Amino acid sequence: MKSALIACLILSVFSVEISLNNVATTQALEKLKESQWASFIVDFAEVELSSGGALTELVEAINQLIDQLEEELDDIHHAYSRRTDEHNRDVTRLEQEIQDADRDIFNGEDFIDNVLIPQKERFQSALAQLKTNIEENRRILDGETLNRKKQHEQFLSNIAEINEAIGAVDESLGLLSQIANPSLVQFKRVQTNLNRIQSSFQNHSSFAPIIRALLELATEQNFTDQGSLQQLVKIFNELRVQFVDSLNQETADENAAETKFAERVAQLEKEFAEFQRAVLIKNSELAANEQKLGETIVYVGQRKDDRATLQAQLQAENDNYAAETDLYNRTVSEYNKEIDISKQALGLLTQPSFEQYVKSKVGI
Repeated sequence: MKSALIACLILSVFSVEISLNNVATTQALEKLKESQWASFIVDFAEVELSSGGALTELVEAINQLIDQLEEELDDIHHAYSRRTDEHNRDVTRLEQEIQDADRDIFNGEDFIDNVLIPQKERFQSALAQLKTNIEENRRILDGETLNRKKQHEQFLSNIAEINEAIGAVDESLGLLSQIANPSLVQFKRVQTNLNRIQSSFQNHSSFAPIIRALLELATEQNFTDQGSLQQLVKIFNELRVQFVDSLNQETADENAAETKFAERVAQLEKEFAEFQRAVLIKNSELAANEQKLGETIVYVGQRKDDRATLQAQLQAENDNYAAETDLYNRTVSEYNKEIDISKQALGLLTQPSFEQYVKSKVGI
């Protein structure tokens, strides 16, 4: 390579001070001949000059070499400039994409922590409360149903007692209406009916006075007295009226209780249906929440992977650019060195005293 030849030449002669305008010229050139490449230049010059030529071709070759090196150096500068622009664009893009990933990750995690998870907990809490409400609703319904059953059973028992009492009164009235010559058997039958009635209604405040009056009148002597007998029939009729009124009241109370119970059941069933609808809605909301939560977790994971990839690409780009910059600096330094050596060689060869000295050596 021309530049290598010139570089070796200049490196060989660079340390020797040459002055062709003084008496030390001969000694300096003899010193140069100690270098193979310096000797080559002198020999080349001697051949050129002794054959009638000049150093023009050598000077032209060195000039062309300098132009070529400078042109190549410009290309290297332009290529590195383009690479620097490309590097800066890539770094800007990668850093922006990393920032975008950081923002997406932050927003995703914030959305998870401050929206989706609290929302999920609220839905779960609402479902737990609805479950409690449903259980309480069923417990109340079961209690109301049990109470209504007991009330109805009590009603049936009361109705049976009242009907039995009415039957006893009717039987007694029938016996009394047939009395012409009262017999002991008839007396005992009336006594038995009264005792049965008293046993059934002894705690009934409205019936107790009349029953006691009947028992007082229903003695054997009064039983044979027609006035007492009529009084007894009158009281029996009054008792029967009270029994019938009580029967009607029990029936009315039962109907009212049944109506109230039906209304209460309808209310509880309506509440139950509302709770069930609320459960369906909350389950749907919870399912949507869990789906969104899962999707967001996956998205955040993907963005973290993206960020790791981008960071690796940025690091690789910086490493590559650093290596290319180092190579560029070394290459530029080497080219500048070659150009400088070439210019020094050119300066040496174009000195008139150098050509005169060579000519003097060959006797021209």
